[in-house]
Amino acid sequence: MKCLSIDLDGTLLNSDHEITEASVKALNELQEQGHCLIMNTGRAYADVIKLKAIQNMEVPLFCVNGSVLYSKTRELLFEATLSISTYKKIFSILKGLGVGILVYTNQGGYPSTLPPLHGKTKQELDTLFQEFNYNAILEKENLKIYKLIALVHPDQLDKIAEAKTALAGKFPISMASSFPNNLEITSNEAHKGKALLRYQDMMGLSFDEIIAFGDGGNDLAQFEVATTSVAMGNAPLHVQQKADIITKTNDEDGFAYAVRQLLPLLKSEEKIMAN
Repeated sequence: MKCLSIDLDGTLLNSDHEITEASVKALNELQEQGHCLIMNTGRAYADVIKLKAIQNMEVPLFCVNGSVLYSKTRELLFEATLSISTYKKIFSILKGLGVGILVYTNQGGYPSTLPPLHGKTKQELDTLFQEFNYNAILEKENLKIYKLIALVHPDQLDKIAEAKTALAGKFPISMASSFPNNLEITSNEAHKGKALLRYQDMMGLSFDEIIAFGDGGNDLAQFEVATTSVAMGNAPLHVQQKADIITKTNDEDGFAYAVRQLLPLLKSEEKIMAN
């Protein structure tokens, strides 16, 4: 059995944050052939299941960079969390750097998760972060913290480098960037690649191949364990350089193109029409 581990934003989703008909068709055909499909994303579970195409599919969902694993029937299989004491120390460092902070928890994302912020103006984002009461998060009962995201405006990328340096080697964490202007911080047990190996063990599976599709720095973790890694045409150069194959962009149905033309796992559309 082949395992296809697929990132969402910038990979399976186009710039309108939608899964196109061509991609849905390819996903359905891959499932019909008996391949294991896994959505492996930095998104929170609530932001994944909003996608209609995902609602209509039975696939495992690996959320928050491998922090939370769900089976294809949406059963919670695994959680990796940051301790409250670690969270407080990291939060203090990020606050001191003047970056925006998103906190992903088992009770939601505060003051938001990342997808709803796409398209917000600089002023709207600044207001959101400045006015939010972060102390209220710690007052919630049975709180579990999965991830922090340091977020900056595109002209402040040096602050992301500062944050990486300030946190490096001080905590039991994993750090990755899904976009150049963010830094995602999770438990060191949360990792897109570790999640694939963990799922394989938990379910008693033995994948013949792991084919990973991604576009961001947080996808390098799944590239590390993949038999074949596929970077999107819209991925930054440093991500493309780590991949075995580079496909078209997410706005050119790069996922569907890869599985039909480059790997190929499915018949191409042209061959189907010719038959």
